[in-house]
Amino acid sequence: MNKVKVIFFVFVLVSVVDIIGIIFKLPSLIVIFKPFILPLLVALYAVSVTKRNIWYVMALIFSFLGDVFLLFEGSLFFIGGLVFFLAAHFLFIRIVISWLQKSSFQHKILAFIPFIITFSVLIYVLKDTLNELLIPVIIYGITISLFGAISLLNYLNSRSVKSLWMFLGSVVFIASDSILAIDKFSFSIPLFKVLIMVTYVSAQYLIYRSMVLESENNK
Repeated sequence: MNKVKVIFFVFVLVSVVDIIGIIFKLPSLIVIFKPFILPLLVALYAVSVTKRNIWYVMALIFSFLGDVFLLFEGSLFFIGGLVFFLAAHFLFIRIVISWLQKSSFQHKILAFIPFIITFSVLIYVLKDTLNELLIPVIIYGITISLFGAISLLNYLNSRSVKSLWMFLGSVVFIASDSILAIDKFSFSIPLFKVLIMVTYVSAQYLIYRSMVLESENNK
C-alpha cells in the first residue's frame, strides 16, 4: 500500500471511531479521535499532491482548531469554534474566487438564489432562540452561504469535475452546519449528532478531492 492509501485508511478509521463514539455516547472516544481527523486530512493532502495550496492548508488548520473548540461546552467555546470555521470558510472562498471565470448574469442569479433562500429560512426558524448569538450566527451563515453560491457559480461556469467536488463539498458543509444549528438552538434528536459528523467529514473530504484535482491540473 502506498502512503495515500495508508493515510486515507487511517483517516476513515478515525472518523468511523469518532462516529461510533457519538452513536454510543462515549465522550472519551470523541475527545481522543475527533482532533485527529483534520490533521490526517492535512497529511493526506500533503502526500497526494506535489504542489500544495497554502490557503487550503491554512483552512484545514483553522477547521482543526474549530473542531477542538467545539469539543467543549459553553458559549465562549462555541463562539471560538465559530470564529475558526469562519476563517476557514473565508479561505475556501478565496480559493474558489481564484478559479472563477467571467460569468453571465443568469448564472449569478442561479447561483445565489438557492443559498439566499436557505439562509433566510434557517435564520427565520432560529432567530428567537439565538439571543446574543444572533449576530455571530448571521455573519457565519452569510459567509458559508457565500461559499456555496460562489462554488455553484464556479461550477456553472466551468462544469469541471474539480468545481463539482468543491460545490458538493460546500453544500454538504452547509447541510452539516444547518443541522448543528437546529440541534443546538431549536430541537435535538440523537440522529442529528451523527448526521453532523458524517456530513462534516464528507464535506471536508469532497473539498480535499477538489484540491487534489486542482494540483494535478496545475502540473
